[in-house]
Amino acid sequence: MISVELALTHLFDLAPRMGTECVPLDQANGRILARDVSAQRDQPPFAASAMDGYAVQSADIRAGQPLTVIGESAAGHRYHGVVQSGQAVRIFTGAPVPEGADFVVIQEDVTRDGDVIILGDAIGSAANIRAQGADFNASLVVTAPRRLGPKDLALLAAMNVDVVEVAKKPTVALISTGDELVYPGQSPNADQIIASNPFGLAAMVADIGGTARILPIAADRMDALMTAFDLAAGADVIVTIGGASVGDHDLVAKALQHYGATQSFYKVAMRPGKPLMAGAMGAAAMVGLPGNPVSSMVCGKIFLEPMLRYMMGFDAGPLPRNMAPLAQDVPQNGPREHYMRASLDNGKINLADRQDSALLSVLGTANALVVRPPHAPALRAGDLVEYIAF
Repeated sequence: MISVELALTHLFDLAPRMGTECVPLDQANGRILARDVSAQRDQPPFAASAMDGYAVQSADIRAGQPLTVIGESAAGHRYHGVVQSGQAVRIFTGAPVPEGADFVVIQEDVTRDGDVIILGDAIGSAANIRAQGADFNASLVVTAPRRLGPKDLALLAAMNVDVVEVAKKPTVALISTGDELVYPGQSPNADQIIASNPFGLAAMVADIGGTARILPIAADRMDALMTAFDLAAGADVIVTIGGASVGDHDLVAKALQHYGATQSFYKVAMRPGKPLMAGAMGAAAMVGLPGNPVSSMVCGKIFLEPMLRYMMGFDAGPLPRNMAPLAQDVPQNGPREHYMRASLDNGKINLADRQDSALLSVLGTANALVVRPPHAPALRAGDLVEYIAF
């Protein structure tokens, strides 16, 4: 067995780096930005009114002061003249502040009679003007890599960016193996169970920014496994689920030999997830996940997510870890690194009572994986532990 750290190093070595492509901004949500983007203009690009009112010179502001209205400035239609002392320009929110004016009196603080306004006696000190570049200026840079979301796209659009360079999406082929499996909606016999792993893993891949292909279940026969591998052709990563142990019906390693696949490692000193396998199958990386559903999902989080992120331009490295105090005592850990299902509630980590690797209902209520190093000593409630958000 090898350590989790060494297994990740091998996976990064196996992972093909994706190229890049340019996509329109309206197709960039969820994509990984591959190149820094600079703003094309200031925002706002001019001094703009923050309120509906009148643009005036601040030196003219005093209670009862009459001012002559000489024009209007609306959003998209500026007033082109210059405001002099004793004058005002009717202005609306978002409109350019005319030259000569340095203050906007809100419309509620004046009375108007024809082309004359009279200033009230409760005008505040706020100028009600958004300075040019108050939000950002043309020196703003959105840095890569990052997964673009709605807030990023709104910012990029305001920066006058219409096309971005993003990492190509890695394609991940998911192959479930085993005579005991059927897909949801089918009719299992008395000895079969529902294959849940590929659906959770496919969602995980999509959340990371990749594209998942759920392939037909491969029965425990060499010809079925070889058919599945043929269907996986063209994928950047081929993930098998189950069949990676050493039982008589675990044929994945044997089938891979037929394709000249190389094995990088087999078995990792962790729980859940010990029977993890990885290698190369032509240009594709190959990852063999354990069949237990929690083991499969945990290994997907700990190994597949960092691997796919690396393929799309992020640095090689494990997922970030945080610290939080335990809500209960924890016994000494065994010889393998343990990823314990837990919930972070009110700033404290609550470990699930049951840690069996087959219990998806427990995983479904967890939002954290507490990381216990090999042979870690017993801890008391209140002691700090590392965890990975999940």
